[in-house]
Amino acid sequence: MARATVAGMPLRRGARQIAKGWLKLPRLDLAPLEPVLRRSVPILIVVFLLVFGGGAVLQALDARRLALRTASDDMSALAAVAALQLPKLDALSDAALRDAFVASLPGNAIEHGRRLYVADETGKIVASAGAPEGQPPADLVTLLGAAQPLTTFGERAGVMILTLPDGAAALATVRNIPSGRPGQIALVQNVDDALAPWRASARSSVTLYASTGFVLALLGLAFQWQAARARRTDDVYDRVQHRIETALSRGHCGLFDWDIARGRIFWSRSLFELLGHPPREQLVSFGEFNSLVHADDIDLYALADEVASGRTSTIDRVFRVRDARDQWKWLRARAEVVQGKAEDGVRLIGICVDVTEHRTLAERTATADMRLRDAIETISEAFVLWDASNRLVTCNSKFQQLYELKDEAVRPGTLRDEIIAAGRQPVIVNSVRPDGRVEDGARSYEAQIEDGRWLRINERRTKDGGFVSVGTDITSLKRQEERLMDSEKALMANVADLRKSRQTLEIQAQQLADLAEKYAEQKSQAEFASQAKSEFLANISHELRTPLNAILGFSEIMESGLFGPLGSEKYYEYLRDIRESGVYLLDVINDVLDMAKIEAGRFRLARETLDIDKVVLDAMRVISPRAEEKSIAVRAEAACGATVEVDRRALKQILLNLLSNAVKFTPAGGRVTIRTRAVGGAMNLYIEDTGIGIPKDAIDKLGRPFEQVENQFSKSHKGSGLGLAIAKSLTELHGGSMRIRSTVGVGTVVLVRLPLRADEEIREERIA
Repeated sequence: MARATVAGMPLRRGARQIAKGWLKLPRLDLAPLEPVLRRSVPILIVVFLLVFGGGAVLQALDARRLALRTASDDMSALAAVAALQLPKLDALSDAALRDAFVASLPGNAIEHGRRLYVADETGKIVASAGAPEGQPPADLVTLLGAAQPLTTFGERAGVMILTLPDGAAALATVRNIPSGRPGQIALVQNVDDALAPWRASARSSVTLYASTGFVLALLGLAFQWQAARARRTDDVYDRVQHRIETALSRGHCGLFDWDIARGRIFWSRSLFELLGHPPREQLVSFGEFNSLVHADDIDLYALADEVASGRTSTIDRVFRVRDARDQWKWLRARAEVVQGKAEDGVRLIGICVDVTEHRTLAERTATADMRLRDAIETISEAFVLWDASNRLVTCNSKFQQLYELKDEAVRPGTLRDEIIAAGRQPVIVNSVRPDGRVEDGARSYEAQIEDGRWLRINERRTKDGGFVSVGTDITSLKRQEERLMDSEKALMANVADLRKSRQTLEIQAQQLADLAEKYAEQKSQAEFASQAKSEFLANISHELRTPLNAILGFSEIMESGLFGPLGSEKYYEYLRDIRESGVYLLDVINDVLDMAKIEAGRFRLARETLDIDKVVLDAMRVISPRAEEKSIAVRAEAACGATVEVDRRALKQILLNLLSNAVKFTPAGGRVTIRTRAVGGAMNLYIEDTGIGIPKDAIDKLGRPFEQVENQFSKSHKGSGLGLAIAKSLTELHGGSMRIRSTVGVGTVVLVRLPLRADEEIREERIA
């Protein structure tokens, strides 16, 4: 029903407007011609002024000719009339002749500077009218000049333009008196006086032309000013539009204007680019847009019906739209209904924002969160995370099982004190000082719960002020420790018995044989116990390596993101800490296992002839990264290709252990040097460093298993104390020896002497 209502809406509500739109003629788009028109208007104004000025000049010249011709005709007529009137005045004297002659002429005869002269038969001027005050010229020749033909030909010469003796140009004509006394009449008018009306007309024309030019110039300037303003306005509009389009494009959004009545939608350029379509000026039809949206997300017909009926004034919808690559994009449309003029109808104007990445990121975050929860749930340790307010964030089922907590007690947001109070309380709590540098806010302790199990609990602060707690079940380790302590007590008791027996031997000589036999028996037991301890260490090291390898493998897989990202960067930091701690523990276990094998006599040498320099370089390549971290220079002095029959792995382990100790105890900026030299059937290896040095009273005990210069409470470097012991034992297995010379604060020199051949013996040599 909604589809039918919306589809018919343009016919019911907007039929008149659509009809008007169809009847409108297409407008001529003159925007491309605007620069040409803007440049053409000044040119057209100048051309018009030139044409208008040329026409005015031609008109003025023609008017001048007409004025001269009119003046000539007037003079010819006046001269003829004067010649006819003069015979009637023959009876008058010369004195009365002028007045009577002037009275007989037309009223305009001597206007506009015209002068009339009457001469007798000798050419002497006897009367004049309109002449300047003063004595007139003596005769007509003096008046008109000697070169003129007027006095000779009379009316046949007509009206001529002459240059008078005074240099002035004038119109002149001469008429013979037809009857009465003989004589001539001359009519003279200066050209300037004849052209006086023309000059007045020309001045009016010039004034009109100047006014017209001034007005046109003002119009041209106004047009240019308005064009410049329009151009600046267009530039501002273009810049604003470009900035808006750029902002929309960079913000992955676009504008739209939906004409509900006409079913047409305006898309901005950025919206076209967002969907991968080429921008166009034509409006998008309702059907075209409806074919692009996903039908499960939005019903445009129902939306248009709601807007048209006024049931809604704003929208905020999220839906999918198919782009030019036929892929779905998630868009969020936020718009408001705008009521325009009556003929415009209802419009929906708003903005569409690309939220595809946001939704994808939200899905990935949810997936990563689920995987992280699964990982926390599957680890064998009890895991719990608290926020900065000591409220529960998350925990796994191992934590609930250890403390016998119900599900309602471990809801997120519950206070830590409430959870601890609701759970099972530990029987014994012992603080443990962690190895190495202690982080701020970190602590470790061991707790025994009611069922007798022991937990090793490690707590570390998070960056947001909370902390994470991991509890590891160490019950088996505690039991092994108890058995080791019992064995140690038994061994100490045996040693005490031996000492007591030795004192008894001094007092009771007769019991020497029995006591010797007993001593041998006790010694055999002690050796057996020592061998049992070595075998136990070998076995327990093997048992520890199996789960440790799994921990290292899984931590590397999680850190590399093989099955997807973890989400928070903090988890990568935890994984690196787990992997580094695991690698360190694996190295310690390997050292313990190697030491146990050596002490148990199960370490077999596989001798081969090796280039000593290559083995040294291999060891340096392994140790160089750690040295570079502390800015320690590692240098080697080769033995020029000398060979030796040794076990490759054992020799490399000797070098790595000694170089590792040298780098470990050498401060930043120090130096480590390894020198090789063949002397007296033996290969001498010198490892020198500029480290902290070793006290003399501690040198003798170095090389024993688990012996270190610093005790567990004062040492500042990590280590199990097996590195030198393994190096010394492997050297002695080769038939060699190891010597140490050191000065506190200066450095240490370790000499390792190995026989060049397996069947050769070496003699002792002091360190240089």
